[in-house]
Amino acid sequence: MSAPHRVVIVGGGFGGLYAAKSLGQAPVEVTLIDRRNFHLFQPLLYQVATGGLSPGEIASPLRVVLRDHANTEVLLGEVVDLDVARRCVILRDGEASYDDLIVATGATHHYFGNDRWAQFAPGLKSIEDATEIRSRVLAAFERAEREPDLEKRRAWLTFVIVGGGPTGVELAGALGEIANDTLRHDFRRINPAEAQILLIEGEDRVLPPFPPDLSAKAEKQLIGLGVRSLTSARVTDIDQDGVTAWAGVREQRIAARTVLWAAGVRASRLGKMLAERAGAPLDRAGRVVVEPDLSLPAHPEIHVIGDLANFSHQGGQPLAGVAPVAMAQGRYVAHLIRRKLRGQRAAPFHYRDKGSLATVGRNKAVAQFGKVHIAGFLAWFVWVFVHLMYLVEFENRLLVFVEWVYNYLTRNRGARLITGVGRD
Repeated sequence: MSAPHRVVIVGGGFGGLYAAKSLGQAPVEVTLIDRRNFHLFQPLLYQVATGGLSPGEIASPLRVVLRDHANTEVLLGEVVDLDVARRCVILRDGEASYDDLIVATGATHHYFGNDRWAQFAPGLKSIEDATEIRSRVLAAFERAEREPDLEKRRAWLTFVIVGGGPTGVELAGALGEIANDTLRHDFRRINPAEAQILLIEGEDRVLPPFPPDLSAKAEKQLIGLGVRSLTSARVTDIDQDGVTAWAGVREQRIAARTVLWAAGVRASRLGKMLAERAGAPLDRAGRVVVEPDLSLPAHPEIHVIGDLANFSHQGGQPLAGVAPVAMAQGRYVAHLIRRKLRGQRAAPFHYRDKGSLATVGRNKAVAQFGKVHIAGFLAWFVWVFVHLMYLVEFENRLLVFVEWVYNYLTRNRGARLITGVGRD
């Protein structure tokens, strides 16, 4: 009797989890490896960062999600090396052999060579990032309440978000709601509505991936929340006291004690490992340039999906690093492996773009579905529905739905907790 076909999946994000779920009934042995024991719904991380949701409401234990898959085991571990000749993934405390390997380890923050900025401007990729941002934002209002000096108080009440893509817009809009609604009656010496929220974007408009008309509508919605944008601007320095940026022909210094980073990402370190061990070609962002079937050129048994992959075989430009792309790629690779076991070939991967959504705040969002562009309440309602449906567990959908209804009716954010060590 021949040994079962072994599929190792590295990464329990959208791509890895959907690949594992799609292989649930296949005649294979699946091993899913992740450094965390949970799947994180990253599109809602900004709501944890702004006190709208708690971490447990957007995270699902991987063992719970996959417990009905008898052919699947979950390992808590960290990949430190790869032996391509032996077809073996080396863990810090062991190893796992594979016949097919799926790498879906995503991306992390990219400060464009200025990594020291990370301590002053945290990005948003993990639960820890979200709770750190939440603490910084809420602590800033607390420090402003006790600050007698007008200039220093103004700096505590100034919030700068670097990056005007969907994440930056969502953060800026949520901060506008916190300042204008959530904290309206919470303080005695300051008026939270006087907070200044600045969104810095290098392109000439916010939401550059969206059509210009939707960018303009999102900008208008942001203005309604008290957010102002600085476009065609390049950040040149960040420190504990603020941001320096070139805008137009002059340099500006913005005094701000809270700076958040949403300007760029780079591929996880496994991209470099695949380049060194398997000869994988990388792009400038460290992403693995994959074949039309999401495999490596010299290693058809190794598949790279999600944010770690550069798939440029559809329109000439890499697919966006968003959850629907990763989910589709995870399902595709599972389909490819199933067909390979039957001695059949699979057609190249093709992504069907169902549209793009970005929320700005309560009743405020923009959406693109092909040639159909919508904004306002309808776009926001579609955004709410889609995100609820994409949550992995029914329990999480119910919890988030109840929390959103409560927040909508009361304009309150129930997870306004300052955690961790305070900062000066």
